Amino acid sequence: MPKMKTHRGAAKRFKRTGSGKLKRSHAYTSHLFANKSTKAKRKLRKSTVVSKGDFKRIRHLLDNIK
Repeated sequence: MPKMKTHRGAAKRFKRTGSGKLKRSHAYTSHLFANKSTKAKRKLRKSTVVSKGDFKRIRHLLDNIK
């Protein structure tokens, strides 16, 4: 059986934290900023941790990421 390959699209979008969780960036950050409040834009800049339900799906794509 050959080795499982890392899903390259997922590898570019997620990073693993020191405790093993997955970090992600927010959506809605590419355009249409005139409609968003300053507070909303500021909150979108920060990264966040992937939710528990999504983590279960995404971890299979990223088995090889340290």
